[in-house]
Amino acid sequence: MFLAAEPERLGRFLAVTGIGPEAIRAAAAEPNFLAGVVEHVIGDERLLLEFAAHAQINPAEVARASAALGGPDLERDQP
Repeated sequence: MFLAAEPERLGRFLAVTGIGPEAIRAAAAEPNFLAGVVEHVIGDERLLLEFAAHAQINPAEVARASAALGGPDLERDQP
């Protein structure tokens, strides 16, 4: 998992979401967990660009994934 590869990234994710390290496995089994992870990534431009580079994809693909998972559609919402 991209976020877990760097302690700082994982720590920020846990702090923002309120999930404790001991509960992350259980949280990952929840239906909306992935949508929350993607929303977290697109909510931080630096993190989004790092993830897109790591995954070798266009950042817009992450926004489309968020929309497909029921998150905000950033492309549609932009003026």
